[in-house]
Amino acid sequence: MKNPFAGQSIESARRTLAAQLRSAQLDEAELDARILLGATLGLDLTGLMAQATRPLTEIEAARLAQHAGRRIAGEPVARILGTREFWGLPFRLSEATLVPRPDTETVVERALEIFREQQFSHPPRIADIGTGSGAILLALLHEIPGAFGVGTDLSLSALDTAQSNAAVLGLSGRAAFVACSYASALRGPFDLIVSNPPYIPSGEIPKLSIEVREHDPHLALDGGNDGYDAYRALIPQAAERLAPGGTLIVEAGRGQAGDIETLMTAAALLVDRPPKADLAGIPRAVSARKMPP
Repeated sequence: MKNPFAGQSIESARRTLAAQLRSAQLDEAELDARILLGATLGLDLTGLMAQATRPLTEIEAARLAQHAGRRIAGEPVARILGTREFWGLPFRLSEATLVPRPDTETVVERALEIFREQQFSHPPRIADIGTGSGAILLALLHEIPGAFGVGTDLSLSALDTAQSNAAVLGLSGRAAFVACSYASALRGPFDLIVSNPPYIPSGEIPKLSIEVREHDPHLALDGGNDGYDAYRALIPQAAERLAPGGTLIVEAGRGQAGDIETLMTAAALLVDRPPKADLAGIPRAVSARKMPP
């Protein structure tokens, strides 16, 4: 089959790719086309505009066609490129890690709100349960100079990815990673524990978009029959490992915030502020404090 991008200029190739993605009924076809073309050529938006009339080389056209085929088949752009930006920072991905999403930035926002309210006489200690690519933990370490963090995950591959991201971001000296179930291998006390646990009910996973159900690791999605298995496990563990006055913050799925607050209260944590909502108005970052004895 003839390569549709062969002999085309950069601008005409962008238009052709966008049209292909629209025909495949993919959202954000124009944006995806620009990102994929820029990644293929190693050019940012300014570079694409400056070289708009330059013809693609044969190798560039072949690489772009390969990327286009993967996207049309439902593979997310971040998976194709192997990286995703989160909190303005670049994160490498692997098959064992979720693609970090803007919704999860609410957990970082809530954590920073709380840190600004508190005065620490020691370097803050942070734990990220189910760290995946390390996105939440490393974003917080980037924002809180002097803080030290530990990320846990069941997947050794995910931990390798997180360690690689820590190195790229210059945070290896303040981040450690441990293989375990939730917080089971950790010793406290921690000033902050954060988590984006699996919270999709098992029966809902087949209904997810192809980008998620076929390309995100099910271990990081499946929250059990009702979506709360991970919360039931990690909330009591986190409560035991928090320092007095320390805070637990977890990401919640749609409609889950109230039940999660009930689980936090049952673990003797104080829910002292409403959940932080994402840009769509969905309560996402649910938090509670461990009261001093």
